[in-house]
Amino acid sequence: MTCVIHWFRRDLRLDDNTALSQASATGLPVVPVFILDPALLSGERFSARRMAFLLDGLRALHEDLLALGSRLLVLQGHPEDVLGALIHELGASAVYANEDYSPYARKRDSALAQRLGVPLHLSPDQLIHAPGQVTKSDGKPYTVYTPFRRVWESLPKLPPVQTVLRGRLHPLSDRQGGDVPDMRALGLNESVALPIRAGAVEAARKMDSFLRGAIYNYADGRDALVADPFDGGGMFGGAFGTSYLSPYIRFGMISPRALVQGAQAARDAAPNAGARKGVDVWVSELAWRDFYAHILYFFPHVTSRSFKPVYDKVAWRADKSELERWQTGQTGFPVVDAAMRQMNTLGWMHNRARMIVASFLTKDLLAYWREGDVYFMQQLLDGDLAANNGGWQWAASTGTDAQPYFRIFNPVSQSERFDPNGDYIRHWVPELRDVPAKHIHAPWLMTSPPPAYARPMVDHAFARERTLQAFKEVTA
Repeated sequence: MTCVIHWFRRDLRLDDNTALSQASATGLPVVPVFILDPALLSGERFSARRMAFLLDGLRALHEDLLALGSRLLVLQGHPEDVLGALIHELGASAVYANEDYSPYARKRDSALAQRLGVPLHLSPDQLIHAPGQVTKSDGKPYTVYTPFRRVWESLPKLPPVQTVLRGRLHPLSDRQGGDVPDMRALGLNESVALPIRAGAVEAARKMDSFLRGAIYNYADGRDALVADPFDGGGMFGGAFGTSYLSPYIRFGMISPRALVQGAQAARDAAPNAGARKGVDVWVSELAWRDFYAHILYFFPHVTSRSFKPVYDKVAWRADKSELERWQTGQTGFPVVDAAMRQMNTLGWMHNRARMIVASFLTKDLLAYWREGDVYFMQQLLDGDLAANNGGWQWAASTGTDAQPYFRIFNPVSQSERFDPNGDYIRHWVPELRDVPAKHIHAPWLMTSPPPAYARPMVDHAFARERTLQAFKEVTA
């Protein structure tokens, strides 16, 4: 009897999985496969930490499949070679997968559709609305977020897909090999520590907790800098509005449809207008995610160049020693250093902190935004090509719908506003743990600054004027 293959990619879950549902609907046994493409194990944006999280998620998915009498085949190699051999071995009649919108994925899938010898069925599943669904009246893509969001919000949201899998998964009981490898087997650093567990079960648990409480504080609490978000705190319905779901969303351990449906239920149950606003603002972040994915789809040059070409002409500075101080959290600006050390330790950084450190790198140090884009992708558990690139080009004022170049964050005032007591700073910058709150944001102004802490590497007022002049020279 023939079978079909479901190729897991950025959809590491069984529930509400469009392509998996379609594969199951054929009535043929479904072979679940994940391919460790060499492209996943190399490149300037590769992250060992993110790979460790992925492998943990694959192990969780494998356990879920075992409970249904099947297993997950994790194979290594170029997708064309791996799928071709598997189709031949199993007599598979088709391959099902959910669409991915990165330039590499689109090129790969286009080639596979021509070469596999069996149909490759691709389904929209990664976003609320796929590229091409949110357009102007002339069919062109939006390059400004606000009108994009208005159309995005007006379109009907699809409900979660109900997938019946039991009895339709290929048992693969006599298939040797294909186990989930560990980091050592991939030639990677096996000592990478993860602050959270991966998998669909964990994703659902965290989503439920967030939607029961913290989402209602999102509008007001989303910018609060939390010292250790994965140690209780804001994770499980506390006072902080951030969901901390981004690593799970990145790998599709929870579906975007489930997020929207859950948010709507939370909104219906909201006790007041402020709570409803919290839900609405959080949903708008899902629209931002779609927006940046659409930008990447229609303007793939953004991965290597500025969306607005004129800003590639800015006299960006390339000082390796300054870049290294920023990367290691040794800039002398406490909130910047705390945020960078947090990311280097946990693989996660609060969105407000991301904006602060991105502004510092691109505006105070006048470094080209790609330096930050690439370094973030090397560190973040939730590193997503489209969202990360969009955020960096926004901060650098080089992208679509970006922050105007003359709006430059002052790291001290940002610190005072979003970490008023300095708890976030003290947690991540131990050199400053004994500094009183009135000096924690600018310790260099103390009569006797802490000797173990770096002095500011740049004068913010001077840096601001330098950046304004550099941008004026290319926009005049």
